[in-house]
Amino acid sequence: MKKMLFLLIILGGLGAGGFYGSQFLTRLNSAGYVLIGIEQWSLETSLFVFLGVLVALFFALYFSFRLLGWSFRLPKQIKKRVASNRLAISQKALIKGLVDSAEGNWEEAEDILIKHASHSGTPLIHYLTAARAAQSRGAFDKRDEYLQFAAEHGNDAEIAVGLTQAELNLSGQQYTEALETLTRLHSINPTQASVLRLLHKTYQHLGDWQALRSLIPSLNTHKVLMEAELKLVETEMFSNLLKQAAEQKDRNTLQTLWVEMPLSIKVMRGVAAIYFAAMIDVGAGANIEDELVKNLSANWSETLLVFFGNIQSTDPVLQLETAERWLIGHANDAILLMVLGKLSSQRADYAKAQRYLNQSITLEPNVQSYRLLGDLAMMQGDANTASQFYKQGLELASSELVNRIETLAI
Repeated sequence: MKKMLFLLIILGGLGAGGFYGSQFLTRLNSAGYVLIGIEQWSLETSLFVFLGVLVALFFALYFSFRLLGWSFRLPKQIKKRVASNRLAISQKALIKGLVDSAEGNWEEAEDILIKHASHSGTPLIHYLTAARAAQSRGAFDKRDEYLQFAAEHGNDAEIAVGLTQAELNLSGQQYTEALETLTRLHSINPTQASVLRLLHKTYQHLGDWQALRSLIPSLNTHKVLMEAELKLVETEMFSNLLKQAAEQKDRNTLQTLWVEMPLSIKVMRGVAAIYFAAMIDVGAGANIEDELVKNLSANWSETLLVFFGNIQSTDPVLQLETAERWLIGHANDAILLMVLGKLSSQRADYAKAQRYLNQSITLEPNVQSYRLLGDLAMMQGDANTASQFYKQGLELASSELVNRIETLAI
């Protein structure tokens, strides 16, 4: 547009110059002439003809140079136009591939995305989407191939490619491969939230609770998880670390974990139960007796009550007196009465033990009370009565088992 305007200005200037020139010559009563001589050759013409020839020659040269310039630029313009068309086609192919992928047409999505990836302005998206499509149809070799292409074509996209690879590994339950990728990404950028999120999921799947424990400060600092989610992760982590220490019968680790555990997790019944059960199992029940009493006083639990009855206390008299004080608020608790019967029997107070156990069965028949009554009868030399109690306990256990199976079958 600017060039056309410039040309019009030139033409206007020439026209104006010609008009005023003709007016001037008219006043002189002479049209003027031009004489050009070259050796023996000469050319004579009027001024107006000469000027007309000059103008025609100017425009001829101008358009010739324009045509020459256009011919030189033509291959580049053709190449640019072809590239532009290919880009437009690849963009349409990307949209089609994304739609096919969303609709579950994995093979179609994969084919069209890879076909047009090389001509796309965003080949990274083509390859990453194709990798997800290949994963969805179980073609792990193709998935890895496309991820490699993505890595080669994605400048400064190592994190994006690695995250996609790790996500697909996790989806395909390839946890070791996911951990390898995420460990590398974490070394590149230790604060990347998506890397931290996937890394914590990988540790959970692998059951590497100690590694997850080391990661929790970063999850908290960088706000990767919401507070409630982080608390659940911590609870799961400490629970499993306690279980591992219990399996190894590592008393020192159990106690260390309990000391380092946040109070908000300690008060959870399930976590406390794991710790108390593990400590009793390693023969350190007396060490947790006071804390178990505090837990029971604050949060009544039949599970913790059974644990209390299994403690080999250093002061059995105080242990029994503590349990009897709980009768004030839980007089009709069959489990408490069973525990009282067990503790009384351990102190050889058989009359009291039998009374508590009979009250427990009256309130709610349970296998443990029948077994303890049978043991009590055996200690008193009454084998027939003991057999009757054992039989009743076995029948109750069988009935409970049948009911449980029927419930599962429904």
